Amino acid sequence: MVTLWGRLTSSNVQKVVWALGELKLEYKHVPIGGRYGGNKLPDYLAMNPNGLVPMLRDGGLVIWESHAIVRYLCAEYGSSTLFPPEPAERALVDQWTDWTATTFQPAWIDVFWLLVRTPVPEQNQAAIDKALNQTNRCFDIMEKRLGEVPYLGGAHLTYADIVAGVAMYRWTTMPIDRPARPNVDAWHARLKERQAFVKGVNVDYEELRGRLAF
Repeated sequence: MVTLWGRLTSSNVQKVVWALGELKLEYKHVPIGGRYGGNKLPDYLAMNPNGLVPMLRDGGLVIWESHAIVRYLCAEYGSSTLFPPEPAERALVDQWTDWTATTFQPAWIDVFWLLVRTPVPEQNQAAIDKALNQTNRCFDIMEKRLGEVPYLGGAHLTYADIVAGVAMYRWTTMPIDRPARPNVDAWHARLKERQAFVKGVNVDYEELRGRLAF
C-alpha cells in the first residue's frame, strides 16, 4: 500500500496527488504539516530528515522531495506514458522538470507568498512586481514551447506537465494581470479536462491567505 504524508493545500503535495490520480493508484493519505503539524516530530524526521512535505512510502521504500516522488511513481507505474522509455525523449521531460524546480516554481511561489500568504499590511509592492516579472518571463518561455508541442515534454502528458501544471490554479485565481498567452491557456484547458488534475490541483487555498506560518 502506498502512503502519502502531507497537506492537500501544499502545491508540492498536489504534484504527488495528481500523479497518483493519473496512475489510478490507491493510497493512504496522512494529513501532516501546516495546520496539522507533526512534520517536526521525531518519528516523521526519522523517515524524512528535511521535515517537509510531501513524503511517500511504497512498500519498504520511503521518498521525500516532490519531484523525486513523481518521477518514481511515473517510472514504476506509468512507464511509456507519463515516463518516456527513450532516453532522448526523457531528457526533454527532465529538462522541463528541472527548469520548473530551479526557475519557474521559485518565481511563481514568490508571487503567491508575497501576494496571498503575506498579510496585506506587510505586503511589498516592489517585491511583488519583481516576482511577477520573473514569473512572466517563465511563462513566455512556456508559451513558445507550447506553441510547438501540446505538452511540455512533447506529444503527450508527462511528469514535466505535472510539476509545472500545479501552478495554474493559483496563477489564474490570484488578483493579478495576466498577459494573453494562448498556448499556455490551451495547455491549461487540456489539463483541466483531466479528472486527476482537477481533484489534485484545484484546491481552495483560503486557509493560507494572510498566513506566513502556522
